[in-house]
Amino acid sequence: MIPYGLALLLVALSGIPGLFLQKGGGRIAAILQGLGALAGLTASLHLLCGGRPWTLSLPATPLGSAGLLHFDAIAAFFLIPVLLVPACGSLFGVGYWRDRDENASRLHLLYGLLTAFLALLVAASHAFTFLLGWEGMAMAAFFLVITEDRNPETRRAGWIYLVSTHTGTLCLLGAFALVSAATGSFAFSAFPAGLAGTGRLTAAFVLFLLGFGFKMGAFPLHFWLPPAHAAAPSHVSAFMSGVLIKMGVLGLVRFLAWVPDPPLWWGGVLVILGALSGILGVAFALGQHSLKRLLAYHSIENIGIILLGIGIGSIGKSTGHLEIMVLGYGGGLLHVLNHSLFKGLLFLAAGSVVHATGTQNLEELGGLARSMPRTSAGFLTGAWAICGLPPLNGFISEWLIYLAAFRGLILTRSPWPILTLTALAIIGALALACFCKAFGIVFLGEPRSEHATHAHESPRTMLVPMGILGGACILIGLFSFLGLPGLDRLVADLAGQQVLPGIGELAHLPALSVLAIPLLGLACLLWRWARAMPSARQVPTWDCGYAAATPRMQYTASSLADGLVSGMRIVLLPKVRWRRILAIFPSPRRFHSHLPDPVLDRVASPGLDLLSRFLILFRILQRGYLAVYLLYVMLTLIFLLVWMVV
Repeated sequence: MIPYGLALLLVALSGIPGLFLQKGGGRIAAILQGLGALAGLTASLHLLCGGRPWTLSLPATPLGSAGLLHFDAIAAFFLIPVLLVPACGSLFGVGYWRDRDENASRLHLLYGLLTAFLALLVAASHAFTFLLGWEGMAMAAFFLVITEDRNPETRRAGWIYLVSTHTGTLCLLGAFALVSAATGSFAFSAFPAGLAGTGRLTAAFVLFLLGFGFKMGAFPLHFWLPPAHAAAPSHVSAFMSGVLIKMGVLGLVRFLAWVPDPPLWWGGVLVILGALSGILGVAFALGQHSLKRLLAYHSIENIGIILLGIGIGSIGKSTGHLEIMVLGYGGGLLHVLNHSLFKGLLFLAAGSVVHATGTQNLEELGGLARSMPRTSAGFLTGAWAICGLPPLNGFISEWLIYLAAFRGLILTRSPWPILTLTALAIIGALALACFCKAFGIVFLGEPRSEHATHAHESPRTMLVPMGILGGACILIGLFSFLGLPGLDRLVADLAGQQVLPGIGELAHLPALSVLAIPLLGLACLLWRWARAMPSARQVPTWDCGYAAATPRMQYTASSLADGLVSGMRIVLLPKVRWRRILAIFPSPRRFHSHLPDPVLDRVASPGLDLLSRFLILFRILQRGYLAVYLLYVMLTLIFLLVWMVV
């Protein structure tokens, strides 16, 4: 309990020195965040490796004698990314967002407070504590998103996020009220058998799914996520994508842990939601021109993968097949940690690109591997991991979900394993195509603008955090079997059963590690061989009049993805603008493609515009005269009196 409390205190206070110091506030915040991460990781690893859980109770309050905080395996597991990613982001911010930059002190303060609220949230064991951390998280994240509040697009993104997150909070209030009505308590505890099939718990499941779905960014509740991630500073985007959206997964996992006998259709709904989020998230990422928006849509994709794992695990729990449950829950939860690592790495690498070039527009980048070799290596590591390729960590978690789906295909006759396998295969193929586009357009070829031509490598304070996250991706991919005891304990807490098959026996992770180490060694040898090759031939060959490559000869972000986007145009509905010219000597033409968000741009924004135009008609009621308003009050009172009499 002491290391957890120390971690909570250090991260909460990390931004306060920056309020009083003109210089050094960012460095002090990074040091305190790092110390808090060490203390919190110590508490998490101790519990996952066999330590005893603890509970903090305040029996003298009106909330009753139930514990307000309970640090179990689920809390310990989620605390790892909650503290590790912000610590790396805080160090990254020392070089990325210097103390003399605009709103620096506010940024450091809110960054630490957001970390503290998340650390409080993971251990909450009462609805009051949970909602306290949830609302604190929402407000701190809102002010972090609008850090650059002079930009209208940034303010718009912040307000979209605020409305979305409070809509989700309203759903959670209704869900907790239903659970309390069914159980008689707001404390987090297991439900009796048979309660999950009642109407109240069914309604609570739907409301929890909506409330946590808004925070996760699951489709179609994702519309706040791309603009918010693109508008926020890059280390804030890494925090939000790698950690904050996982709090929706935490809430869903907590709820499922209370239910000993979830209905089968619950798992089916999660699988459908995961398939939609995963496939549409990566599909819309393909058509993006902004590097950070592209990564934001991949967050939706990976939330889909997590939901596929949790959904297939819930199906195993409903049908009594322990192997399916263990592999599905294990893969989904491990992907929570893995995604926080490689997505944090990718957003930090994107921030390094923005810091060096001043733009995140893919059409203005290119050739950065020569001027930014370390950043390009970090981005390539994250891209390799997010595509689920061996031997990095993304492959391990997806491997477990694949195995769960194959076991479900053999042991059950439900269609959900088939849907899971199909969705995972499509997601993997499209993710590989998308990151070939992202890495190739940004780091290969020739610079497409002056921004890219004069790019420079980032300082060490920005490179070290990328190295930490990249190293963690490699270590988990190579030595995942070392964390099996903690993962087994985590799955046991979620399943509500202590005697379960071991994940290592079902997934053969030690054997995978034996195969992965030589594969990584071969990749390193090929990298060194490629770098050692001569850059130019000694004897020129006949080039048929070809002089040199120019940026206009290269693929652009639009043209490289055009085949896939056009093939999915029935679903994506891209907007393409170009002018056909019929002439002997035509003038230059421009081609532009845009992929509007299906919810925000096609439904929400037009609908709200139409509503606002309709409400303008009622401005006649607002004349600004006190006598008129008193007349309204009198008419309302008369109406109420008549209504009561009748």
